[in-house]
Amino acid sequence: MPNETTTQLPESVAQAFWRFAIPSIVAMLVSGLYQIIDGLFVGQYVGSEGLAGVNMAMPLLGLIMGFGLLIGMGGGSVLSQYRGEKNRYAMQATLVTALFLVVGIGLLATLVFISFGKTGLHLQGATSHTLMLSWQYVEVMSYGALISIGASAMPMLVRNDDSPNMATRFIVAGALLNIVLDYVLLGIFGMGLKGAAVATLIAQLATCVLCLRYFTSAKAKTVLSLHQFDKNIAQRIMQLGASNLVMFIYMSFIIALHNRLFMDYGDTTQLAAFAIVGYLASCYYFFAEGLVSGLQPPVSYYLGAKQYPRIIQTVKLAFSVTIGSGIVVVLVLNLFPAFFASFFTHANQPLIEATKVGIRLHLMALFLDGFLFMASIYFVAVGKSGQALFVSVGNMVVQLPFLFMLPRLFGIEGVWLSVPLSNIAFTLVVLPMLWMNLKGLREKPTTAANRCLSHL
Repeated sequence: MPNETTTQLPESVAQAFWRFAIPSIVAMLVSGLYQIIDGLFVGQYVGSEGLAGVNMAMPLLGLIMGFGLLIGMGGGSVLSQYRGEKNRYAMQATLVTALFLVVGIGLLATLVFISFGKTGLHLQGATSHTLMLSWQYVEVMSYGALISIGASAMPMLVRNDDSPNMATRFIVAGALLNIVLDYVLLGIFGMGLKGAAVATLIAQLATCVLCLRYFTSAKAKTVLSLHQFDKNIAQRIMQLGASNLVMFIYMSFIIALHNRLFMDYGDTTQLAAFAIVGYLASCYYFFAEGLVSGLQPPVSYYLGAKQYPRIIQTVKLAFSVTIGSGIVVVLVLNLFPAFFASFFTHANQPLIEATKVGIRLHLMALFLDGFLFMASIYFVAVGKSGQALFVSVGNMVVQLPFLFMLPRLFGIEGVWLSVPLSNIAFTLVVLPMLWMNLKGLREKPTTAANRCLSHL
């Protein structure tokens, strides 16, 4: 094994972080365009009931994306650690095992969602026309679950193969294709939500094909080769990626519960407003997710190379940018709420007014979502799967009493307020936990070479 004083990324802490973070941010923002562009076209060509129908589909689609991140983030973390150790055989075994997981979980997801998808829509309060529209979207995406999981997981494996720019290009290509297909299938052929789903799957398939071509090319550092499925590596991937899956289970559950509460205390206009607020918030979510995903490869590398001061500095940098950018987004959205709502609807004034209320109440603590995601990714990066899982599960559990009590006390405004108030409460738990872990790293023995690195 290489000596710890020579095994290091050549850049400074900031350079190493941004080298991974910037492509990851671009990739996540562009990847997020799949959902946002679908929302824009659905809002303009189908209307508020179409937006409500898409939002009913989001919990099921969130589960599909969660499985992709389970494999991509877990496999990427394992791949980066083996790369830090210069273990090429284990790197190749990790790649093959991750691709086996994509196929196996993708086929299982198709079976489950086709069998129980409509039941999930019914539980959210979907009826009549809204149910029909939502199922058009869910049915197509369910049959393509393997493609969606691959499109979420494989660019992360490319990124952790020390090719973040290449991963970004593949995602950008898919997103641009999705824009063109959305216009053709919704705007020209009038295929509605089924057309939006078909456009998404074709674009995601293009991303998967590009990633596979990369891993069979001379550009790849981890070349796809004949390896058997390694159950020990698979277990490690799933342990490290479990917190990401749980986080998306939490997101899906919370969205589904919100959908039900908005239908119980309001109507499809309120649900459509929730969809618009979700699209606007996702611009920050994808930025923050990309930013803190850029934290994972260097931190995992520093852990393998025992460069603990660099881990602490990387986390400090990610923390300041995540929180600061979130505060800016909250301020901008509150200054111009009608302007941002108008991207999704022009003539529906009740929908615009409902969206303005949602922006003011639901997004007031948006930056804390970024912090909690950063904490979860950090614990994955340093191999603390239990703590990462706690953050994800705890973030879900703490929401339940707020969602149970606040709507009963304040009606529709209580539904809007449940998430930000629960995020504030849970941050008071996670922040000390993160600080204690970093303190433990600070107290580890540090070599003279690493003390020099900590000042870069």
